[in-house]
This record gives sequence, structure tokens and C-alpha cells, in this order.
Amino acid sequence: MKLAVSGKGGVGKTTLAALLAGALARRGYATLAIDADPAPNLGPALGLPTDEGERLVPIAEDADLVATKTGTGYAGVYNLSFPVDDVIRDRAVATPSGAGLVVMGTVQAAGGGCTCPAAAVVRALLRRLVVGERQAVVLDLEAGLEHLGRGTAGSVDLLLVLVDGSAAACGVAGRIRDLASELGIPRIALVGSRLADDGAAAAAAGCAERLGLPLLAAFPDDPVVTRAGREGAPVPADGPTAALADRLLDRILAEGA
Repeated sequence: MKLAVSGKGGVGKTTLAALLAGALARRGYATLAIDADPAPNLGPALGLPTDEGERLVPIAEDADLVATKTGTGYAGVYNLSFPVDDVIRDRAVATPSGAGLVVMGTVQAAGGGCTCPAAAVVRALLRRLVVGERQAVVLDLEAGLEHLGRGTAGSVDLLLVLVDGSAAACGVAGRIRDLASELGIPRIALVGSRLADDGAAAAAAGCAERLGLPLLAAFPDDPVVTRAGREGAPVPADGPTAALADRLLDRILAEGA
């Protein structure tokens, strides 16, 4: 099972990705969390100490790795077919949540259709990563549409798009839905996140209706979780937000992501 979490900036993508990855690990899934944000924060959310996280080199920014995988010896000619199992084996680090972590990073290149070597490695990592029984991948995408535009999220089974009840979040969600549909992602759903009040919850439900997408869960704003994120602390694995994430995971598994 491969899950991706997307949405506009500030809607709680990293929090939900960490909660789902931790919940999957506790249920006995061999779980890999992939941080695809240019400002990676998934490690601390999974309980990785700050100093360990700071030592991790994002895959997309590792020039030696990219050159090893894509180099042909000819200028401007890249190898686009290569194994990725060794990348996961060598680069994934264990976290206190029980999930492994890989920091993918972002591709510093203009254009949604970038075919540069770093983008090739990122795409291959996601597309060729084989997920077997009782294995799961949770992908924390950067804000907006960048990775979807490059097609790096095209191999996921379920894309969760977070909305906070604002018109801006719903607008981004609509564009993500359209791109995800073009990529052939089989399941796309909304999740209400950081909903400040009943009006925000109603707006999230209205957004789901307008976009023709299911609303799988609605997370109210949780000051404890917000404070943990601000302080770089692990996302609490107990409390009301974690309980809601467990119920969301129940629904995802029951519906066969």
C-alpha cells in the first residue's frame, strides 16, 4: 500500500503522514515514510532526534548518488532505468515511531516535466519501489502541486488531500484532484485538517461535495499537536488526534487502499 498526503501549505500534511506511518508500524506493517518536502520536517514528527535529522542528505540533493544511478559517460545523456532497492536499504533510517524514514528532497529545476537526473531518481524511487503484503509507504508531499506535476506521485494507491475549510485550500485541492486523475491515481479523497470550528468543518464538507470527492475524516484543530510541530517534537501517538488518525486508517484499510 502506498499512501500520499498533499494539500496547500500549513494544513497539517506532515502531522497526518507521521500519524499514519506510526499507526501502520504499530499494526505490524513494515512502513517506510518518505519526506518529499523541500523543508523536511517528517523526521522530528516521527521522533527522530534533531541532530540525526540534520545529518540526512536528501536523495535528490546527493550528487554522487544521482550520478551513480543516471550517469552514462556522455554529456546530456542519462540512464533512466536502474534499480532502487539499494537506495532504500542504504538510506532509510529507523525512527522511534517504528517507521523507517527516507528524505527525498525536492528537484531544483524549472518546468513540471523536468527530465533532469535528480528527477529521474526521485521518480524511479517511487514508481519501482515494490510494496508487498504487510508493507506500506507513506509519502509526505511538498505543498501544492510540484511533485504531482512531475509525475513523481503517480504510483500511489491513495492520495489524501488535506483541506482546512478555507477557499484557498479547496482551490488547491481541486487542482490536485485534476492532476491526480490525469496521472491515474486510483483513489483520491479529502481529509479535513486543522478545522478551527464548526464553520470550517462545514466548509470542508462543502468542498468535498463540490469536488465530487469523499471526505474520509475531519480533524479539529489540536493545540497540543500544533505545539509539538512548532517545537520540533514528535507528533503525540495518543490523544484525540491520534485516535482520529487510527479511525481514518481503519477506513482506508477496510476500503482496500
